[in-house]
Amino acid sequence: MFGPRFHILNLFGFPIYVDLSWFIIVVLITWSLAEGLFGAEQWYPELADEPTLRWAMGFAGAIGLFVSVVLHELGHAKVAEWFGVPMKGITLFIFGGVAEMTQEPPSAKAEFWVAIAGPIVSVAVGCTAAVLWGAGHFVGLGVPFTSVIGYLAIINIVLVVFNMIPAFPLDGGRVLRSIIWAWSGQLNKATRVTSQIGSGFGIALMILAVLRLIMGDILGAVWWFLIGMFLRAAAQMSYQRLLARRALEGETLERFMKQNPVTLNVDVPIDRVVDDFLYRYNYKMFPVVEDGDRVVGCITINQIKALPREKWEQTRVSDVYEPCDDTNTIQLDKDPLDALTAMSQTQRSRLIVLEGDRLVGIVSLKDLMDFLSMKIELEEVR
Repeated sequence: MFGPRFHILNLFGFPIYVDLSWFIIVVLITWSLAEGLFGAEQWYPELADEPTLRWAMGFAGAIGLFVSVVLHELGHAKVAEWFGVPMKGITLFIFGGVAEMTQEPPSAKAEFWVAIAGPIVSVAVGCTAAVLWGAGHFVGLGVPFTSVIGYLAIINIVLVVFNMIPAFPLDGGRVLRSIIWAWSGQLNKATRVTSQIGSGFGIALMILAVLRLIMGDILGAVWWFLIGMFLRAAAQMSYQRLLARRALEGETLERFMKQNPVTLNVDVPIDRVVDDFLYRYNYKMFPVVEDGDRVVGCITINQIKALPREKWEQTRVSDVYEPCDDTNTIQLDKDPLDALTAMSQTQRSRLIVLEGDRLVGIVSLKDLMDFLSMKIELEEVR
């Protein structure tokens, strides 16, 4: 779901990340508030000749919105933690924020309270902002303060209303999933039904976008279309991820990895790497080892392509390999779903499996997908 992201701080023990796409929406919201809401002379005539102040207010409103989003997601994360669900953290991105759970809630009751916690926090934030808005008017704090606070009061309530639409993966969809789960006793069925509703809601938003375009609202049309596409994709992905998680329950990474993988020594010339390894095995990445099984780095086809052909004979692996990182390695004690997620995020088809810095095997996307396809076909994953 996410591209490159940055860790900015920890709150209540949860790491907070910012995806690169978040900066796009901050700029858009700042602009829309500065030139739209706060620039409307019929509402704020005193700000008509104050562009710098309007932009400062727009930026404050954008930051306030995402503080509200973080608090909303903290509500989910804290309740999930109470129910024993491990959390990876909270990530802000172009469509808001998400509390990343590493597994499904253990029961329908837990799912209900985890889902409803975010909207409850947002209602509290909206009500608090409304009280501050009233107090600001009463003591005369001025238009800049009351306008931004009033916007935050309204937008938090709007977000609650939107989030409570019963379309997975929105919070309302998760509440509906908990109800169907409790009634049927099947998480798989509950997720399938609510994901179908979520996918349908995404299509409805895309149709709305077309109508907005016909009415001449180009920016609104683009925005609704993007939200619709995201919700549809997120609904489908959530169900597929559940199937994968349930199919991989109890499995270890060791089951899927190939032991004794092909490796490279630091002294091998690049021309031999091409002839004896790339063309023979058709892999695009090889681990580089020393002392038998200690991984010192990786070499990829892209590194070789960047090297002039006439230098292949005199250049050795030690001259071009790069240290391995989290994008191409995984520790043996990790879950197979972690490997699947990592490969999906990095668009890699193979991961080096390590125990410390020692090579123990290679896990491939093909092997994982073949297993998932077979198990889902043969078994009803409840």
